[in-house]
Parts: sequence; C-alpha cells; structure tokens
Amino acid sequence: MPSTLHADEHFRCCFLAAVRRLAAAVSEMLGSRAEVLRQFPFLEDYAAALETDTANWAAGPAHLPLRALQQAAGLSDDAILLLMAVGLNEEDARFGPLFESLQNTPGHHPTLGLLTALWRSDDSCTAVREDLRRLRELGLVQVINPEVPRLEWALEPATLVWDALRGERPQAPAPWARVTLPANLPDRDELILPPETRDKLRALPALLASGDLHAVVVRGPRHNGRRTVLGAIAKALGRAVLEIAGPFKPDDERVRVAGPLATVLHAMPVLDLALAPGESADIPKLSACDAPLGIALERHGGLIGAGAEGAITLTLDLPSPALRREHWARAAAELADPAAVAGRFRLSSGNIRRAAALARSYAHIESRRTIEIADVRDAARSLNRQALETIAVHVPCSGGWEQMAAQPETMTELYNLVERCRYREALRDEAGVALGGSLNCGVRALFSGPSGSGKTMAARLLASSLQMDLYRVDLSSVVNKYIGETEKNLNQVFSRAEELDVILLLDEGDALLTNRTTVQTSNDRYANLETNFLLQRIESFEGILLVTTNAGARIDSAFQRRMDVVVDFRAPEPRERWLIWQIHLPPGHQVDPRWLEEVSLRCVLNGGQIRNAVLHASLLALANGGRIKTAHADDAVQREYRKSGAVCPLRRSAAAPR
Repeated sequence: MPSTLHADEHFRCCFLAAVRRLAAAVSEMLGSRAEVLRQFPFLEDYAAALETDTANWAAGPAHLPLRALQQAAGLSDDAILLLMAVGLNEEDARFGPLFESLQNTPGHHPTLGLLTALWRSDDSCTAVREDLRRLRELGLVQVINPEVPRLEWALEPATLVWDALRGERPQAPAPWARVTLPANLPDRDELILPPETRDKLRALPALLASGDLHAVVVRGPRHNGRRTVLGAIAKALGRAVLEIAGPFKPDDERVRVAGPLATVLHAMPVLDLALAPGESADIPKLSACDAPLGIALERHGGLIGAGAEGAITLTLDLPSPALRREHWARAAAELADPAAVAGRFRLSSGNIRRAAALARSYAHIESRRTIEIADVRDAARSLNRQALETIAVHVPCSGGWEQMAAQPETMTELYNLVERCRYREALRDEAGVALGGSLNCGVRALFSGPSGSGKTMAARLLASSLQMDLYRVDLSSVVNKYIGETEKNLNQVFSRAEELDVILLLDEGDALLTNRTTVQTSNDRYANLETNFLLQRIESFEGILLVTTNAGARIDSAFQRRMDVVVDFRAPEPRERWLIWQIHLPPGHQVDPRWLEEVSLRCVLNGGQIRNAVLHASLLALANGGRIKTAHADDAVQREYRKSGAVCPLRRSAAAPR
C-alpha cells in the first residue's frame, strides 16, 4: 500500500482488511480456505486482499474520515473492522448470502451473534460485544429488528455516516442536515462587520483549534449574518459546515449521528435555533465530534446543557448606516445613491442582499440599468409581504399632514414624533454617555383618545411621511389560549418588524396593555406573565411601534413610562370638525357653507362619523346623478345620529331626499 492515502483509498484499505478478517474467521469455521472459496466463489475477487495485510490506520497527514472517526470516538482497530464488516453488504451485495448462510436465518445483514462468533479472540466475546455496543451508542450501527432476542439482532450501518465514510458529499444528506464545503464559505476578511467584532473573529479560530474553546454562539436578528460568521470560522479552521435544523433535543436521534457525521465530513456542526423569550434549549455534548459547535441564536432565549458550557458569544446587531452603505455597494453596484438608500432603509445584512436582487429585477422591468430608491422600496415591500403578512395586516398609507385636523398640541406632538423617528439612529450617537448607553434605535408611541378622534389616520400619515410600510397586528391571531404561545407570537411579530424596518401598529392595544391584577387564580398569573413579557419586549424593541387605545386610564403605568412619545387625541372642537368636513368633502361639492358652519358647531361628531357621513352623502349624490348637495349631507348627518340612537340637533332640511 502507498504510504500516503486519499480518503477513498483509505476506506478501500479498511474495507479489504475487514474482508480478510472475515475470510480468516470463516475459514476457521468451515475448516479450510478452499472450502470457503468453494461455497462462496465470489471471494476469489478478493484474492489479493486475502494474501496481503491491507490494514493501514495511519496513512498520510490529510483528513481521512475513518481515521478521524476512530480518534474522535476512541475506537479500537477491532471496532473499526467490525463497523466495516457490518457494512460489507452495502458495498458488495454478494456478502448478503454469505451472512445468511452462516447464521442460518433469513436476511442479508449480519447478526450480533454471528459477528460475536467470528470476531472473538481467545474464546472471549466480551470485547466484541463491547465494541458493538459502543458502535450502537455512537449511532454508527443500528439494529433492524430490536424485537427479537439480542443475538438475533440484524445490524446495518447508519446510512448517513456510511455514505460519508465512503466519500459521498451531498449538499443535503438528510432533511435536517445541510453541508457547505469550505470553498463555498466566506473568508473572515470579506465580511462587513464592526471593528470590535472583526477583532474577535480573527482571534477565535486559534482558540478553537487549541481545544480551549468548544462552542461559539452568534446572537442577533435573523438574516443578519449569524450563519455567515460561523461559516467564516469553519473555513478558517479548514472545515466545512454541517447545518442541523432545529429544534434540537437531547433524546433526538440526530444527536447521536450529528457528532460522528461532522467528524467524518471534517465539518463544524452548526445549530440554528429559534427560541422565544424565556425559552431554553438543552444542548448536549456531541459524541465522537472533533470540531467545535456553532450555534446561531436570536437575541432571546437561553442555552443549557453540556454542549453549551463555556461557550463564547458574539452579538451581531443590525448594521449601522456606514456598514449598510458597504453592504449596498457590494450587493448592488448599479445603485444610484447607496448613501441615501442606506440611510432610508434600516435592514439586516441578509435582507439587504435579498432586497438588492429584487430591486435589480424591478429596474430591469423598467428597462433601466440603474437601481433607483423606488426599486429598493418595492423590493423591501416584497420582503415584507413574504415575512409579515401571515402575522400582521398591511395598511395602505398615502397623503400628508394637511389631511389631519387635530388640536395644535396634538399636531405638535405628531411632528415631534416624525423627527424622533427620522433621527432615531443619530439620536443615540449624539446623546451623552449615561443616556446613550441605555438607548436603542426603537421609537415607541402611544396614541390615546376616544374612537374616531384620528389615531389610526395619524398612524397612516406618519408612515406616509416617513415613506415606511405600516403593519397592523391582528390581535386575534396573536393572542392564544395556550400558555406561552402568546409570547411566542408577539416575539415573532416584533422580531420580523425589526429585521424589515416597518412600522408596527397595535390597534386597540389596551387588550394587551391593561393593568396587572392581584393574583387570585392561575389565569391572573399567566395574564400578568404576558404583560411582563410585553413590557420587556417593548423596551428592547428596535423598530417603530405605535399603540392606540380608547381607554388610556386602563393602560398599565409601566407601559406609559416606556413610551417615548404619548399623543393625546381629543374629540374635535367646532373648528376641527369644520376642517374635517372640508378635508373629506370632494372638490366641487354644493354644500351650503352656512350649513357646514352650523353642523360643525351644533353636531358633536367625531372624525370617523364625519367620514361616514361624507361617504353616505356621496352615495346619495351618485344615486341622484349629481354632486353632493346640502340635502345629501343633511340626510347623512341625520343617519349618523340614528345609528347612535341619539337625536340630531339640526332641524331636518326641507330639501333632504326621502
């Protein structure tokens, strides 16, 4: 045999060593080698192996899967030969009838009893059984028929590990596993990262290679480079990446196979976990694994278990405007104004790449080579629909603040809110040390006031002025009767809104933000837990959150303290009511100005009621084939009072339609 072997040659060497060992044992059982060849003539094809010692366990400095597995698992040479013997039928189906004949039972897989008889030395079966038990514990060998007596157990190799041992490298060896080769992983120096994170990343591979560190946790939003960073660490170690889909449980069959599979593939195992606040994942120590463990995790959730002990943690926040500009410049060189786009869209690094590809398509549809900011906006909205519309409802927004009729104090607070949202990143950098350290990029606003006072309209106009998408949380789909599910749903909504930089609207939010109660029943206890979670999540939220309520007094005071802006909406006064009528009536209407002044003064209608009245008046006008007249508006106002069960203070116009 050559002194240096490739992986496939080494596998073949060990395979032939197992054939030689098997043939020698069968010869002893049947009396002579000639008898063996007479009963199983196919073994003539292995004549060279029967004459030569083919075992070569330390062949060459390169990664040899079997050698790496043996060293990581602490297996003896006999255990490796047993593993190969169990898999002989996988490589040459003619070994199946040989096993069936020798054990005198149907089935082409060797049994525990047969292997114990063939492999024992000095009439001792203990070592053989111990090796086979160890192979089963590691998930390298599995029992096909566990219901029969133990000696009749038929054994076969674990398909995933066996295929990897023989040199197969599929991209997805199993539904829960994905392999990325080093050539397809990024270099550390290629990543766009903050300087302090880059410095830590440079130092990590040496620590991991020395064995002083066994796990790396990378926390941050989804689609923000967590797995990319772990891939760069793996490449620096000269390894591939074996991604294992979660959830990952200690008693999961994948736990047994993941370690040996990573070792054989010369890969770094990576878990991608999605945990809600308060949840913990029990991470077991992977057996027979010679690589560190990588864990991609969002900001929330904890890790316990031997596999996570002593893990070092890197945190990847959403990129700053300067880093976003680098991402956009790299992802879309044809972008007209990377600086403007980076300042306008606060997206994660992965979403920037996805949006850049979509924006390029939008530009091509318009037969343009240059990507404009409108293309990026359309691309970002496409990402929003994919990620958010199953848990929130998109609210169309258009228009400007001239459409809003509210008291001066309310409008002043709304203008302040616009500026707070526009400069939310710069504000943190400009604040002093004591204040800036406690600030994040989130803006939380409470709109409080009676129904119809313009809260939802203000939310729409805010989104329009900021040129951002507005999504209303559907509380009926978020609140769940099962313990802990409401928190998970809320966390998902908040996390997706942060990653995609949209405005989140909790309409009628007092259903979730009510005062905590004295705990008298288990329901009170769990309701308070939901409130406590929401308090913490609102405080850590890094997007723009709007909460509307009709009952400000019912809002827990702790929520109000966490709000950056509180805007009070009061029922409109006569002047505001007159403005609302002017805003809603279409151009060219024929409503008497004196009637408008009278209805604004005497009819205490809110903005929503005035809107409904104008819509009904428009319908009456369409039915009569003309423009809105005073009679139509008068009839619509009378109708609004009838709906509420009140008496209209206006005398009915003689011209009103019947």
